[in-house]
Amino acid sequence: MKKENKKLDKLFDKFENQWDIETLESNHEERFIKKLKSKKPNWKRFVSIGIAASILVMLGLSIFNNTPKKTEELRFASRETKQTDSIFTILIENELEKIKEKKSPENEKIISDALKQMRTLDSDYEKIIKELETNGESKQIIYAMISNLQTRISFLQNVLLHIENNEKLKNISDEKTI
Repeated sequence: MKKENKKLDKLFDKFENQWDIETLESNHEERFIKKLKSKKPNWKRFVSIGIAASILVMLGLSIFNNTPKKTEELRFASRETKQTDSIFTILIENELEKIKEKKSPENEKIISDALKQMRTLDSDYEKIIKELETNGESKQIIYAMISNLQTRISFLQNVLLHIENNEKLKNISDEKTI
């Protein structure tokens, strides 16, 4: 311990005349506090970082969330079957979008039940596609595929009609109470 103290003493002796001993002005603390209060955070930097992060997240999701298209799944199907599938798939997606646009607290239960039923119909469709790949095209398999696609479209249209009727009833009852 004494050796360390001697080393420190030597160090201080060595730099004795080189220390900054300037005294600060009397109002230095007030000026410092005033500068701290007047400094505003740099929002432009935060916004630009947020935008960049959002773009990276979107890009990452689009890269890693590439789901194969249904037409690619129908490797063993004829061109007509693939076209039929793609047309029906577009119609189904459009109907789903319409339903999702109608989402509200009043319709939430209807929409969640409809999506649950759609998952069941989708799993049935996947079974039909596996059967198509295994056994090739036959009238029965093609009929089952088209029937499933038609069922899904008509189901979604019925759900959409039900939601619209509920909205009309709500609007009518709201008008009566005014």
